[in-house]
Amino acid sequence: MTSNTGPENIPPQPAVHIGHPHEFKTKFHPRSCRETLLQTFEEFGVASEALKAPPADEKPWHPFRSRGDFEFSEIALEAALNQGQVNKLLSLIMRIAQGDTHITLKNEADLRMALDNAAAELTPFTKHDIKVPYKKEQRVFGVYARPIWDWALDLLDNPLLAPHFIWDANMATSITSRLPADLNAAPLCFILYADKTKLSTHGTVKGYPVMVHCANLPVDIRNGEGIGGGRVVGWLPIIEEKASEHGKPGFINFKCVVWHEAFVKILLNLEQYSKTGYLYMCYDKIMRWLFPVILILSADYKEQCMMSLICSVQCKCPCPVCLIPVNELSDLSKTFAIRTAKDAQDALAVYKRSKTQGKELLKSLGLRAVENVLWLVNHSDPHDALSLDQLHAVHAGLGGKCLLDELKTILSNLGHEGMELQAFYVALNALDRRSCLEGYRLLHVICSYLELDSLVRLNVHTERTIAMIENELLVFGAALKDYVDYVTDTSSMEGLKQDWNFPKVHLWKHAPRDIRMKGVARNYSTRPNKKLHGPLKSTYLLRSNGKDIAKQVLRVDHHKFAALLLQGRLGTLDEQRRLEALGDSALDEEDNDHTITFDGHVKLGSPQCHVTFQGSHKKFGDFINTSLPTYGYKLMRWIVIPVDFQIAINHENSADWKQSTDHLRSNPSFHGHPHFDCALIQLTAERAVFVRLILMFKCELPDIGAFQFALVQPYTTGVVGGSHRIDQDLRLTRVKAVPRADSIIILLKSFIQGALLFPDPAHQGKFLVVNHVDSDMVLCMKSWVH
Repeated sequence: MTSNTGPENIPPQPAVHIGHPHEFKTKFHPRSCRETLLQTFEEFGVASEALKAPPADEKPWHPFRSRGDFEFSEIALEAALNQGQVNKLLSLIMRIAQGDTHITLKNEADLRMALDNAAAELTPFTKHDIKVPYKKEQRVFGVYARPIWDWALDLLDNPLLAPHFIWDANMATSITSRLPADLNAAPLCFILYADKTKLSTHGTVKGYPVMVHCANLPVDIRNGEGIGGGRVVGWLPIIEEKASEHGKPGFINFKCVVWHEAFVKILLNLEQYSKTGYLYMCYDKIMRWLFPVILILSADYKEQCMMSLICSVQCKCPCPVCLIPVNELSDLSKTFAIRTAKDAQDALAVYKRSKTQGKELLKSLGLRAVENVLWLVNHSDPHDALSLDQLHAVHAGLGGKCLLDELKTILSNLGHEGMELQAFYVALNALDRRSCLEGYRLLHVICSYLELDSLVRLNVHTERTIAMIENELLVFGAALKDYVDYVTDTSSMEGLKQDWNFPKVHLWKHAPRDIRMKGVARNYSTRPNKKLHGPLKSTYLLRSNGKDIAKQVLRVDHHKFAALLLQGRLGTLDEQRRLEALGDSALDEEDNDHTITFDGHVKLGSPQCHVTFQGSHKKFGDFINTSLPTYGYKLMRWIVIPVDFQIAINHENSADWKQSTDHLRSNPSFHGHPHFDCALIQLTAERAVFVRLILMFKCELPDIGAFQFALVQPYTTGVVGGSHRIDQDLRLTRVKAVPRADSIIILLKSFIQGALLFPDPAHQGKFLVVNHVDSDMVLCMKSWVH
């Protein structure tokens, strides 16, 4: 029993009364010229001057024009609204003030209820608890799922999306042939993506979203941010591991079981309908039996190992697609057997009968002893569905990490002068054959890497382009082998990588197969899904309280999807009303509304200024009279150009192709700096040349019509693999500019595409054509050379 009387040797202390002085003296600095102030206790500390309230400001919001302007600005700043959001909100306020619309929401609770009601029309997320045994206990995990099939039906029922569904896609031909022949069967194909993401700024809070795209929609819709784009359909559990469990086979298998047990909740109904089909009346009024298919699995290597249940980089066969041995991953000249779901199922069946025999078989195949839930869906072999991930395996992996680090290592060995030279074209001068054979051989590897990457990224493929990829893979493999052999056997440079047998070197070996089976690389790119991580992080940071994160983040995502659908309906309604208001002349008026005209595949931007075409009027006149007839324009008389001929300069023009748009500028002060772009033009029927833009303009020629022209500085034609040894080895193209006085005038429609020219570090006045600025340029340069 304790006592509150304190230690026995300390007597109780009497209470102390704290009094206060009766008078206070305040002395001021001599410079203030103020007398000493004597005050009573009641007077001390009370400054009568401070108690006087200042006169009220009748317009405290000044310099804002109104109190409402200030309050709106305050909200906009606190919410960090961007320009578009501010304009939308002000437009809504204006329409409310004018009586064109009204708002019934009174507070945040009303807003939340309205969003919940809108989201109720869509398939909601449901939380499931899964139990997985581990050692002697049952562990419980929560998984949020919106079944893929129900999400797909939401898309099919949407009148804005329904017309865009494609049921006879070429990429699904092989699957279609495996569906029942006596039914009007069609595959409903899905693209699945899964990856952990850091939600908090410091990365301590993570999420594990699963995203889906419908492959039956055109790629621009399914990879876009609209209602037909990718959506979150699941939130997998993240298993925290103890230090003692890290890397243990038993614990890794346990995590795989949890992943697949959770993933099956997302696949609800897919197993059944992939076997029986689902009868559905499509938008075109045709009844079809729809069979769900997991066509593409889009993921980085770590997730691909989880989806295919291979044992990652440490196993005997670390490729999730084929059975290449680990010690031959860098040899791209060899082809190995493709993995199949049946082989994995047979090996697991052996394991269930005899663990000893089964372990050896699974080990030889690099597989885990775990059931794969993706086997449940017919015609959805996970090894066929896995695809090249250019973002992680190539750009952030082989190129952005391995080759770049190797280049940095070589340059650091050359001294500080070379430390900043980290790009292929810039490094040409530092890594020549005489000064650094290691670097020169590595440039061969990087050159082939750039060529391969550009070819794989093409948005249209033919048998010719696929053959080019297959040939370039052999070139890359040979260049890498030459580099590794030299580094291993001859080089004395420290820190260089000698073992290149890792999956990221090998994975794009399957690029030609992926393209033939599933189309171009953007069909299975992880980039659209990585982009969707951003809104999830913003939701966590701005719209959650840090508790029950998955529920809060998914609720906001569900609200956003519902709002997106309503926005689409509103857009359709507004367009319909606009056309009704315009009447029968709507289309004619729309056609006449465009002020920018196309000349072939080229258009000029809006005029920036006017100048007098002095000094060059004769050159322009000669071009008009001698060159226009070669383009098929008949001149009835000799056209004389006045000395003070005035033209409108356009600093931007767009060459619109089906696959890409090049924005070319000729501007003496673009963001404070001169900006004169280059381009490849068709000078004559037989000859294409590179030019630098000086001026773009348009003019009206009497009795002939309106034309768009460019004053350009030509570059002498270079040849790939020209007179220099390095040009031949690294497939370089050099060009040289003619004097500025020899500039010429051309029609804008002779432009083929924009070009990037890099100053040759070794030869003054010459430039290197950057072949790999985009995929189209690679093909364009090949055609140009021939």
